[in-house]
Amino acid sequence: DKFMCYCKTGAGDLSASISSAEAKIASDTSGLAAAEASLKQLEEELATHQSDRAEAKEALAQAQALREKEAAVYAKESSEHKTNIAAMSKAIGALEKGTAGFLQTSAGAKLRQLTVDMDLSAADRDILSAFLSTGESAQYAPQSG
Repeated sequence: DKFMCYCKTGAGDLSASISSAEAKIASDTSGLAAAEASLKQLEEELATHQSDRAEAKEALAQAQALREKEAAVYAKESSEHKTNIAAMSKAIGALEKGTAGFLQTSAGAKLRQLTVDMDLSAADRDILSAFLSTGESAQYAPQSG
């Protein structure tokens, strides 16, 4: 009895199972094609991002090299400016006190060197040179008090 029932219903069940499997194959095939397309797109994006990353690393290395070069230039100029400011401070202090022989000191020598190195107009340079060349014979009297 069981086998008779199976024979009568088995063919129908098999047909339904085959139809279901064929539909699933079509569905899985389209899903596989979509996954392959997605994989290809992701691989292209990965290659683009890797290229962008390499370019960014190169740009960063160039920027660091430039920054180091600029930092070295700044350190050198800063040191020179600090030295010049210190020499000017000593010169101003000595001139205010009326120290004799100031121009023979190292600060005086630095002041003379600054007159050559500084970006001054010709008139300003002439006035400063005339002042420095007067030596100890002329007394300095500050104009401001």
